[in-house]
Amino acid sequence: MDLDWPFFDDHHRDLGARLEAWCDANLRDVDHSDTDEACRTLVRQLGEGGWLRYCVPASHGGVHKTLDVRSLAILRSTLARHDALADFAFAMQGLGSGTISLFGTDAQKADILPAVAAGEKIAAFALTEPRSGSDVANVETSAVETDDGWKIDGAKSYISNGGIADYYVLFARTGEAPGAKGLSAFLVPADTPGLDDSERIEVIAPHPLSALKFDDMRLPADALVGERGRGFQQAMATLDIFRTSVGAAALGFAQRAYEETLARVTSRKLGDGTLADSPVTQSTLADMALGLDSAGLLIARAGWVRDVTGRRNSREAAMAKLAATENAQAIIDQAVQLHGGLGVTKGVAVEALYRDIRALRIYEGASEVQKLVIAKSILSERG
Repeated sequence: MDLDWPFFDDHHRDLGARLEAWCDANLRDVDHSDTDEACRTLVRQLGEGGWLRYCVPASHGGVHKTLDVRSLAILRSTLARHDALADFAFAMQGLGSGTISLFGTDAQKADILPAVAAGEKIAAFALTEPRSGSDVANVETSAVETDDGWKIDGAKSYISNGGIADYYVLFARTGEAPGAKGLSAFLVPADTPGLDDSERIEVIAPHPLSALKFDDMRLPADALVGERGRGFQQAMATLDIFRTSVGAAALGFAQRAYEETLARVTSRKLGDGTLADSPVTQSTLADMALGLDSAGLLIARAGWVRDVTGRRNSREAAMAKLAATENAQAIIDQAVQLHGGLGVTKGVAVEALYRDIRALRIYEGASEVQKLVIAKSILSERG
């Protein structure tokens, strides 16, 4: 993603340069052997470096008055190019606090946001369930109002930062109406009795992930985030902001794969020259470069629409995520192919990237869901 494009301002270019220098100094040899501890350490380092301030508004320790999507994209693409877990740690601080930033009470914001920005509290976003992934309207976890608050029962699955989070933003059914109109959001401290986040889930690119179970969990009345019955809209508004940054992370992975491939093909001997002299290789490099720039432009546009025009960018964000994640999957696959046997060897960068990229085509709305978002937007414009 070229920061000289007119979608970006000078402060974005300054951010990119400062972050690049920080990554070079701090992310060269991240120890991933203990995933939980690595993420805790990275959250603390990102907080100390001031980067998590981009996850919260200026009123509570952030950099910008409102969340700046282009800054989030620059941060994620740069971090992802250097270290996948660093990107994950940053992303979850943003996603896990985004609903509070947008809809939380003053007390909730004061309690959570400064600690998120400082790297002192680890955030999590609890939406997905065993029987409702992309189909958010069919969330089954129930929240029943009691005399002194709420009683929560149900389960969540594939919750990032599950098991290490200090709090969860939980979406549950409060029953104001069927489907999407009957959901609400709650702020849940991780040590709340009745919450079990001990069931861990292992995936191909390790990061903290768990199932959550709620058994007669009690919350005070002030745990409700924003208006009752508005949870679906709150979740979608949060995802609209951070969905663009998923595409940016994919772009970071793809850029790293491209750089590794250029180094490989220009040094690998083939006959009297190098692998780069082959027309087949050159055709692949052209495809990779095209995929990078087309994704980068869509990401930049999606951020610009949100930040500059103030319009909701659901369609643009869906296009950015869809193109960037699908392009990145193809680019990284091409990188593995051009590395030959080395490309599937443990410890080699493109092998790790091959595992890192796959989940991005699924989480925060699978590619198929993004196509539906885009198509519905097109059709709605035609009445």
